[in-house]
Amino acid sequence: MTIATTDSDKFMNDSSAQSSVSSVRKLRVGKRIDWKERIFHGLFLTSATIGIVSLFIIAYFIVKESIPAFEEAGVLGIVLGEDWLPPALYGVATMIVASVVSTFGAVLIGVPIGILTAIFIAEIAPKRLANIIRPAVELLAGIPSVVYGFFGLIIIVPLIQQIFDVPAGNTILAGMIVLGVMILPTVITVSETSIRAVPAAYKEGSLALGASNIFTIFKLLVPAARSGIMTAVILGIGRALGETMAIIMVMGNAPAMPQGILDSARTLTANIAIEMSYASGIHANALYATGVVLLVFIMMLNAALLYLNREKAK
Repeated sequence: MTIATTDSDKFMNDSSAQSSVSSVRKLRVGKRIDWKERIFHGLFLTSATIGIVSLFIIAYFIVKESIPAFEEAGVLGIVLGEDWLPPALYGVATMIVASVVSTFGAVLIGVPIGILTAIFIAEIAPKRLANIIRPAVELLAGIPSVVYGFFGLIIIVPLIQQIFDVPAGNTILAGMIVLGVMILPTVITVSETSIRAVPAAYKEGSLALGASNIFTIFKLLVPAARSGIMTAVILGIGRALGETMAIIMVMGNAPAMPQGILDSARTLTANIAIEMSYASGIHANALYATGVVLLVFIMMLNAALLYLNREKAK
């Protein structure tokens, strides 16, 4: 007995065959490798790896070169020693104190001014005025360190000498002022970006509830941008701790324990820059040990600030 094939059956068979062919094509297309995606993924991964590897290479090189000095003077002898008299004594405690005090003073001067300036540019200033102030702040970031140092040497140092009636104006206070000005571009730019990143609905909702503009800024926008502002402070601290040329020109570079902000002092970075050109043997190793102390100190400080920032965000 034969079964007749109708047109509808043929149509169903043809459509099922077409659907199976299209599914096979989709499967083949799905198996194609997106080489552009792979290339950019590899590029990003390579960039991140280079940054991490560079950090480890630098740290390894500095630590390796500093080992003879640590073996000669001891870790405590270098970190806690107050006398720097190569080739006999290699204490850097006085330089640690000078670095901490000058950085802390720079933060006290630069951070409040920077945050208030960022608030003014982002929320208060008219657009035309903000468009003038913003490029001027960015221009500060492009000024070389030696220019800041020259400005401090010509203007700030004689001014401190006259006002406080001291023998020389090359003091920690001069370093604080110069560093405070130098960290302003970093603090202002990052803080302003963070404040602008806060959703506009936050401000609109606060104003709609009857809050004043100033209340909204300091009670809502600034707390909402706290993470970015803390990042600006951390970057500013790193900038102040790592500065060398300007500090050499305005702080006097005396390797002695300062008794106040009107005394001359030498920071860790200045110590390396001043003596590395003629140091040799254990003396050079001690300068590398100074770099190790500076590296560890910066890492500990940044880790502490990041931890506090993360804990407050919870």
